[in-house]
Amino acid sequence: MFESLRIRSRRRHCTAIFEAAVRAVAAGTFLPPLLPEPPEGGRLAILAAGKAAGAMAAVAEAHYRDELGLPPERLLGLAVTRHGYGVPTRGVEILGAGHPVPDAASLAAAERMLDLADTLGPDDLAVFLLSGGASANLVAPVAGVTLEEKQALTRALLRSGAPIDAMNAVRKHLSRIKGGRLAQRIAPARLVTIALSDVPNDDLSAIGSGPTVPDATTLADACAVLGRYDIPLSPGIAAALADPANETLKPGDPAFGRSLAMIGARPRDAFDAACEAAMRLGYVVRDLGCDLEGEARAIAAQHAALALREAEQGGPLALISGGELTVTIKGDGRGGPNQEYALALAIGLGGAPGIVALAADTDGTDGGRGEPTDAAGAFIDPTTLARAAEHGLDPAAHLERNDSTGFFEALGDLHLPGPTFTNANDLRVILIGD
Repeated sequence: MFESLRIRSRRRHCTAIFEAAVRAVAAGTFLPPLLPEPPEGGRLAILAAGKAAGAMAAVAEAHYRDELGLPPERLLGLAVTRHGYGVPTRGVEILGAGHPVPDAASLAAAERMLDLADTLGPDDLAVFLLSGGASANLVAPVAGVTLEEKQALTRALLRSGAPIDAMNAVRKHLSRIKGGRLAQRIAPARLVTIALSDVPNDDLSAIGSGPTVPDATTLADACAVLGRYDIPLSPGIAAALADPANETLKPGDPAFGRSLAMIGARPRDAFDAACEAAMRLGYVVRDLGCDLEGEARAIAAQHAALALREAEQGGPLALISGGELTVTIKGDGRGGPNQEYALALAIGLGGAPGIVALAADTDGTDGGRGEPTDAAGAFIDPTTLARAAEHGLDPAAHLERNDSTGFFEALGDLHLPGPTFTNANDLRVILIGD
């Protein structure tokens, strides 16, 4: 009974640490002080894309209408976010679109945003609110490439284990809206981009494939990524990547002459908040890095070995890490990098006593089928493997099939917070000892 109570307590601590990270990168927390003054006489256009787009647009709309008293007729806007991530607004239109694989709604939304951008003039100001997920939410294929080809390529990239910056180098060069192309359509209006980062090193051009910022990657870089991960090309995509007209906009392009871009919040903010929450709960925090990359199962094996060594010294100790891990998909199961990490971590710990962990994505979804009810991640504890045996589950077989969702779903150990309306990074918390 005591052990069961202790495990439940540690799970609550994991959840509290995760929620502190999410609050730190909520739109209402970081966005209002960064919003620029409205134009003196022209219109203000709030444009937003990504998983946090709805929340960011709503905060901006309230700021301009309620705090600054901007007349509604001078404000227009469009926010495109993942299906199920919309929030109430008064004037800004919210559209849902596909993620992680784009859909017809992604295509229609991108065309709507490009059309709106074309209406802006030199007296207008566009405030573009960017967050991760925009690469799938906004899809405008270049000439000769179909939506179906983009979908197939996206699925192949997702299965390959390629990191996000490599994936986006490809996507930028097949798009009429990414890689600075939206900024080109917004000009000659003034443009301010405020981004919620979800990428290593907070590279603005990698967040959502950088629709409004210059891009240093090239067509050759995109081809190199596809070759490195052995991804076959359809004839349309091969032709597009051989066409110099599809090169992205580079620094110094006139499209950015009246443009300013900044990071509004970053994964480090969420990570630091998680560490502070753990310390308030009485843990000594061990920082394992806020921008880790690599295969989820490999990082989990390393962290399991570390946790076992630390457990010999007692506790209470919190091992906390961030960053986006990847999964090279070879099986036919369901899951995401956080759930795969959790499953591999459980295997590596072997049921060791006194260790409870949560791995979850701050956006509220980890892999999945693009539904708002998808899991954000999973919990593990000293009873995970024993309960799996009682259910007839083979952890190693589930890991081999990339079926971490099936494993944790059967145990009731999925973390299901629903949409968080933000998107900074993954968070992994390992709590050790009393």
